[in-house]
Amino acid sequence: MSASPVTPQGRPRDPEVDARITRAAAEVYGAEGWARFSVDAVARKAGVGKASIYLRWPNKEALLAAVLATRLSGVRDIDTGSVRDDLVMLARQVLHTFLDEAGGAVLRLMVEAESIPSGREHLDRFLQSQATAGRAIVRRGIERGQLGEQTRATMLLDCISGGALSHALATPARLRPQVAAGADAYAEELVDFVLACVSPAG
Repeated sequence: MSASPVTPQGRPRDPEVDARITRAAAEVYGAEGWARFSVDAVARKAGVGKASIYLRWPNKEALLAAVLATRLSGVRDIDTGSVRDDLVMLARQVLHTFLDEAGGAVLRLMVEAESIPSGREHLDRFLQSQATAGRAIVRRGIERGQLGEQTRATMLLDCISGGALSHALATPARLRPQVAAGADAYAEELVDFVLACVSPAG
């Protein structure tokens, strides 16, 4: 006689609740920092009971680690065939990382990474993905004759990524949604400005 199938205990987790909690956690951390980050504050922000959070994460360290893992997913290398368009796509990804609903958490992490469990690991992974994608774009641009052979990848990317970071840092919290809505257009303006300073291949 075959065994009866095992019936799962309890209700399955609701992904909408998961997303609401991680979004609230990102907003609380971005606004308050690690010292004032707590499960209580996240529960209030998300409109859920603390039990709902502890059902998913054992403590605030695990919760923030989950937030950083999902919100700092990294920068992808996108090959459009045009170095200009590739750099625009790179700039857009960086801008949206800093300006979306979790952008405050990312900016806060850049200051507090050393004091947060696994914070440096998550930040380094994001920065490395950005550098790897950027160098690949510049290398292709040189190979295709779209950039001069003497183009310095580090300087070019510092200007673009640094410009994106500066733009986010200069944005007051109350204007973040408005600036985020214009991020795609700003990415084009930023890249065009930087590329105008780079000598074309001869």
